[in-house]
Amino acid sequence: QVQLVESGGGLVQPGGSLRLSCAASGFTLNYYTIGWFRQAPGKEREGVLCISSSDDTTAYADSVKDRFTISSDNAKNTVYLHMNNLKPEDTAVYYCATAPPAYGSSWCLIAGVYDYWGQGTQVTVSS
Repeated sequence: QVQLVESGGGLVQPGGSLRLSCAASGFTLNYYTIGWFRQAPGKEREGVLCISSSDDTTAYADSVKDRFTISSDNAKNTVYLHMNNLKPEDTAVYYCATAPPAYGSSWCLIAGVYDYWGQGTQVTVSS
């Protein structure tokens, strides 16, 4: 059974950091293009950061450049989203998702190319 499970969300003060995890089961995560998305109340889901397995390139939303990074632990079949210098506008439910490896970094911030999604984890940035 294909499954993605996010964890690591919580409440953090502005300027703080969090690391979100996306653990996969039923398939090998690093074969696929992997994306992190977020959705704030009343807003559409937006692509935050993604990494393409076809060319190993990464794409970032402008709002998170120089603050968010992605890493992976292949032995644990897990991908991480490292979030630094968090701002109140980063408050949202964060989702990880996988897409076929053919999708490169020009496509991987588009939610429509993704097949499998996790259930999401809440991140709240507030003092």
